[in-house]
Amino acid sequence: MAVALTAITEHVHMAQTPLVNWTVVTDDTGVMLIDAGFPGSREDVLLSLRELGFGPADVTGIVLTHAHVDHCGSAIWFAKTHGTAVYCHADEVGHAKREYLQQASPVDLVLHAWQPRWVKWSLDIARKGALVHEGIPSTGALTEDVAERLPGRPRAIPTPGHTGGHCSYIIDGVLVSGDALVTGHPLAPRKGPQLLHPVFNHDEPGCVRSLSALAMLETDVLIPGHGDLWVGPIREAVRQATPR
Repeated sequence: MAVALTAITEHVHMAQTPLVNWTVVTDDTGVMLIDAGFPGSREDVLLSLRELGFGPADVTGIVLTHAHVDHCGSAIWFAKTHGTAVYCHADEVGHAKREYLQQASPVDLVLHAWQPRWVKWSLDIARKGALVHEGIPSTGALTEDVAERLPGRPRAIPTPGHTGGHCSYIIDGVLVSGDALVTGHPLAPRKGPQLLHPVFNHDEPGCVRSLSALAMLETDVLIPGHGDLWVGPIREAVRQATPR
């Protein structure tokens, strides 16, 4: 199976694939996605919903950590086909609408083309729709009022750096960090808490500052945008991820 679904709490489920993760949140009001993989991840996203007894029409909202194509890709289809509401931090709305794009360019990636691991990853993500530049015109800002109406009532933790409006979320005591803090990546030299390669980050010093913000949280469960589940003090994860 291409997607592994793990129950983290009664309401929070981690969907993990080799290329990217997303989170499925359920309660008695319905189901919410935090991130939605690549455009080509759609069948895996739908499978993760079916395993919990839901279909695409049951998704009352999709909340984005940020608007890179590997996290918002299938949300494009949900919004267009089912009218699903899509939200993100106010500072990321323009990015989600593709009024601008903060993403590693093909030129950035070509500079690493001599490394076989980068070539394989580039081909893998291209097959998943990484070259799609379509936005989601209906994206709205995740205000406190909106969050109160969504399953799990996500609490926003602004973590700018990877993109200008990147945002992490706390749901049911679980931190969903997107790409502000990951535990692995096909291009990473090691496993464990870390920042993504600088080529993917819009503001590297901002990424480090956001790690400090995450270290203040009282949680010991982390669902990253890439890599394995982390269980342990978030301060320790931040310590391991902070560049020396």
